[in-house]
Amino acid sequence: MSKIKTLADLRNMRDEVRSKINLREKSESPEQMVQVRVAMATCGIASGAKEVMEFMMDAMEKRGIEAVVTQTGCMSYCFAEPTIEVTVPGKDPIVFGYVDVKKADEVIEKYIRNGELVEGIIPVNYQSIDE
Repeated sequence: MSKIKTLADLRNMRDEVRSKINLREKSESPEQMVQVRVAMATCGIASGAKEVMEFMMDAMEKRGIEAVVTQTGCMSYCFAEPTIEVTVPGKDPIVFGYVDVKKADEVIEKYIRNGELVEGIIPVNYQSIDE
């Protein structure tokens, strides 16, 4: 554990612990809430995925949307980074590419809140073994 030297260090530690607790509490029934996975492999981070993830977490909380926002590794869409996968309860997951903060805001307002599809969807190019 790192040493706490300033009030900012203490606040950062508090925020980290709160987010871990929050994720653990929500993870017991994730199928009942919106799930957002942000691709945080090297190419995603280099393209701005960290800012997108921070925005998604803050925006969802401010708007009162029950959601689990997590990071994932490479989704193999390096050409379209940053990418996010959004799963709304009762619907199939959708992957959005070229997501910046503006696009993330649009995904929240139009797709998550209103169910409207928005530009930037990456088509599914595979079938599961169940089909």
